[in-house]
Amino acid sequence: MARKELVPGIGRLSRSQVYARRQLYKGRKTGTAPAKPETAPTKEVQVGGEKNSGTRLVPTSKAPRFYPAEDVRKPKQSRKTAKPTKLRDSITPGTVLILLAGRFRGKRVVYLKQLESGLLLVTGPYKINGVPLRRVNQAYVIATSTSIDLGDFKVDAKVNDSYFSKSEKKRTRSAEDEFFADGQPKEKEPFPDSKAADQREVDRVVLAAVKKTEYLTKYLKASWGLSKGEYPHQLVF
Repeated sequence: MARKELVPGIGRLSRSQVYARRQLYKGRKTGTAPAKPETAPTKEVQVGGEKNSGTRLVPTSKAPRFYPAEDVRKPKQSRKTAKPTKLRDSITPGTVLILLAGRFRGKRVVYLKQLESGLLLVTGPYKINGVPLRRVNQAYVIATSTSIDLGDFKVDAKVNDSYFSKSEKKRTRSAEDEFFADGQPKEKEPFPDSKAADQREVDRVVLAAVKKTEYLTKYLKASWGLSKGEYPHQLVF
């Protein structure tokens, strides 16, 4: 990364900004502290004197002579339990939804099921409007009156919240290689074949149901938006 200067001798970026831009934090080595040997809470000592028993158990570490003048606040334990998210009555399997946020905002998708996290599992289908299997929050969708009949189709149980989690892979390149490769595009990871097969299996059923209704393919392909003078609370979806 070439250094840019405001004036000769004064860089445009501060020391911490250069540190972050060059990603020097990736090259830091952190060691693990050696494990400390465990000590017993009490120990046996010899006590002199005729009236003493000879040995006595005393604590290994003495209690502090002083204590804080003010009581240390303890966090209040919450007795609230997480309740499952209630699904809106207007959203049923096969309902066409309009996405209001995210990468595919304005797209129409088909609702499949609700996941354990409360998020909705939807699909475009991918072949029609390019929206893949995706999780969305029901707060950012509009449920339309349009619905398709999926019959007794059930999405595979393996398509859950963990299905969409990213795999943690160890860095193969060193920090030095990444520094000298700055400005070059990173290698794009290939899409897993198993997920592509799952997408085709779901879209096969959804597409068959979509083709039963005339013009529904064009309806899903078209994006939604507001024109001048239109207000969402006055529209009927």
